[in-house]
Amino acid sequence: MTGIDWLILGLYFAFVLGIGVALKGSMKTSADFFLAGRAIPAWVAGLAFMSANLGAQEVIGMGASGAKYGIATSHFYWIGAIPAMVFVGIFMMPFYYGSRARSVPEYLRLRFDEKTRGLNAISFAIMTIFSSGISMYAIAKLIQTLHVFDAVFQRLGLNSSWIFDFAIIISAIVVLVYTFLGGLSSAIYNEVLQFFLIVAGFLPLSYLGLKNVGGWSGLKATLGPSYTHSWAGLSHANTNRLGVEWFGLVMGLGFVLSFGYWCTDFLVVQRAMAAKSMSAARRTPLIGAFPKMLFPFLVILPGLIAIALPTQPPVPSHARVVVGAEPPGKGIIPLKLDATSGQPMLDKYGKPQLDYDLAVPSMLLHYFPPGMLGLGLTALLASFMSGMAGNVTAFNTVWTYDIYQSYIRPGATDAHYLWMGRASTVFGIAFSIGAAYMANRFNNIMDMLQLVFAFVNAPLFATFLLGMFWKRTTGHGAFTGLLAGTAAAAIHHGLTLPAGAVVGIKGGWLAITHTYPSEMAQNFWTAIYAWSTCFVVTIVVSLLTRAPEESKLVGLVYSLTPKPEEEPLAWYARPASLALMVLAGTVLLNIIFW
Repeated sequence: MTGIDWLILGLYFAFVLGIGVALKGSMKTSADFFLAGRAIPAWVAGLAFMSANLGAQEVIGMGASGAKYGIATSHFYWIGAIPAMVFVGIFMMPFYYGSRARSVPEYLRLRFDEKTRGLNAISFAIMTIFSSGISMYAIAKLIQTLHVFDAVFQRLGLNSSWIFDFAIIISAIVVLVYTFLGGLSSAIYNEVLQFFLIVAGFLPLSYLGLKNVGGWSGLKATLGPSYTHSWAGLSHANTNRLGVEWFGLVMGLGFVLSFGYWCTDFLVVQRAMAAKSMSAARRTPLIGAFPKMLFPFLVILPGLIAIALPTQPPVPSHARVVVGAEPPGKGIIPLKLDATSGQPMLDKYGKPQLDYDLAVPSMLLHYFPPGMLGLGLTALLASFMSGMAGNVTAFNTVWTYDIYQSYIRPGATDAHYLWMGRASTVFGIAFSIGAAYMANRFNNIMDMLQLVFAFVNAPLFATFLLGMFWKRTTGHGAFTGLLAGTAAAAIHHGLTLPAGAVVGIKGGWLAITHTYPSEMAQNFWTAIYAWSTCFVVTIVVSLLTRAPEESKLVGLVYSLTPKPEEEPLAWYARPASLALMVLAGTVLLNIIFW
C-alpha cells in the first residue's frame, strides 16, 4: 500500500460516510428509515437489488468457488439466480408491493397468521446476522492477508495477531455509522456506488489474468474440462468438481435455493419494495438481472486463473510480498493456516486444506501495482460493506416491525419505532461480530452461506409457493410446514458429512449415514429435503384444517388478484420484454460454456 492506495481508500470511506450524513435529515419517520419512503427510481432499485447480494459471498465466495469447483460455479448465476429474479419480478412483486406489507414476514401475517410471521421473522433475523458476520469475516481476512495494517501495528508495538480483530471492529463501525444515520436510503445509494466500484476494480483484474494465461483457450488447456465446462460430468456426483448430479444441481440450486433466496429473502425484496411504483418494483429485479448475468466473468474467472497460475515458491518472512509466504498451496492459493499455531489445517485424512477464500486477494497482490491495488482493495471493501449494510437494514426492519412492534412494544409512537430501528442497528452489528468468528471454520464462505440458506430459505420458499398460488393453504399448514422443513434440514445435516470433513459444524453430529463428495453437494440436498418436507406437510395440514375466507385473500393469492396495470412504457422497458431478453441471454451463455 502506497500513498495513492491509501488516498483512494480514504476517499471511498469519506464518500460512504458522507452519504449517511447527507441523508440523516430526511429520516423523519420510520417509513423513511426502513422503506426509503418508497420513492427510489427503478434503475437505482435494480442495481441495489443486485448489489445487496454483492457482498463477501459474491466476490470472495464466488472467486473461492471458481478455484474450488471451476466454471460450474456459474450455475449460481445462470440457473441459480436469473430464472428466480425473473419470477419474482413478473409474478411475486405484485403481491409484495400491492399488499403494502412493510416486510416479507408481514406479508406472511396478511396471508396466513401471526405465528407464521413470527417464526419467519425470528429465523430471518438469525440468518441476516450470520450473513453479515460472513461479510465481516471476509473483510478482516482480506486486510490480514494484504498486510494493510502490519506496518502501523509494528510502529505502535502492537501484536500483529490483533489485526484480524481490529479489522472486524473497524468495518462494523463504518457500516454502523452510515446505516444508523441514513437507514435504507443510505444503504441503497451506497450499493449503487459500490456496484460501479466493483466493476471498475475487477474488470482489469479479469482482463490481465486472462491475458496472462493465454486467454480462455490457454486456461482450458491448463485446467482441463473438469474446470472449464459447466455441465460436464453432471450425470453422476463423482464425475464433477461440485460433487452433485444434474438433478441435485437443478432441483437443489436452480429451484429450491435460488427461488428460496431471490423470491423470499427480505434482504433483496426490500430493495424492490422501496421502488416508487408497482411497475418500478416489478422491473427492479429484471434490471438487476442484466449485470448479474455477466458477473461470472468478474468474480468467478479470477478464481479459475488463481488456481491455473504456477505455484508461488515460499519467500522469506521479512519479504511478504505475496500471499503464500507459508508453505505453498496450489496456483497462487495458499494453504489454510490455523490462527493459533500458524500451521496448515488438515482434513480428517491428514491432507492440508487450501484457503480458497484467498483466491481473489491473491490475484490482487499478483497483478495490481500501486494505485490499482488501492482501487482493487476499495472494490473488495465496497462489496463487503454492501453485503453487511444490506443484511443490517433488513435485520433492523424485521426486528422493529415484526418482532418488537408485534410482541414487545405494540402501540408505541412512530418516533419510538424509528429510535428502535437505530438501536437494533447497533446490537445487530454486535451479534454479527460473533458470527464472523464462526465463519473461520470454513475454507469457502459460500459453503457456509448456502448451508444457512438451506435451513431458512428452502422451506420458506415452499410456504410462499403454496401461499401465493394455492388459496386452500392455511396458516396452520404454513406454520407446521416451516417447522417440519427446518427440522428436516437439521436432521439431514446431522446425518451426513462432506468428504474429508470432521464431525461438528459441517454435519454428522447425529450419526454419519451418508458422505457427500463436497460441502456444496450436501447443501443442495439439505435444501431439497427441507423444501420437499415443508411442501408435503403444508399440503397435508392445510387439507386437515379449515380453509381461509377467500375475501381476505384478495391481493395475496394469484387467482384472486387482478393483474397489475402496466404503465405506458416503451416495449423494451416493459417487465415481460425485459424478462424474455434476460432469459434468452442466460440460455445462450449456458450453451457457450456447456
